[in-house]
Amino acid sequence: MIRVILPYHLCNLARIEREVSLEFEGPVTTSSVLDALEAAYPALRGTIRDHVTRVRRPFIRFFACGQDISMDPTDAPLPDAVAKGEEPFMVVGAIAGG
Repeated sequence: MIRVILPYHLCNLARIEREVSLEFEGPVTTSSVLDALEAAYPALRGTIRDHVTRVRRPFIRFFACGQDISMDPTDAPLPDAVAKGEEPFMVVGAIAGG
C-alpha cells in the first residue's frame, strides 16, 4: 500500500481526503504511483502531468522521505519507506509570484 498526500486544490477537485492509500502491484516508481492515482481518481488525469507527454506539470513537485524527487527519472524506484507505506509520496503545488 502506498500513501499519497495531495495539495488542497487537487483533493477538492477529486473530492477526496488529503491523504489517500493506493494498492497496486509492480515496481514502486513515480510513474506507477501516478498511474494508480489517476486510475483510482479519474478527475486527476491531466492535472499532475500532461495528458499526452506524461511530463510533470509546471508548479507541481514530488517529495519522498523529505527529498524533492521532481527532477529524478519517473521510472526510478522510490525509497523503500515509501514502497512499504511507512512514508508518504507527496504531490506539492509550488507557489510562485513576484
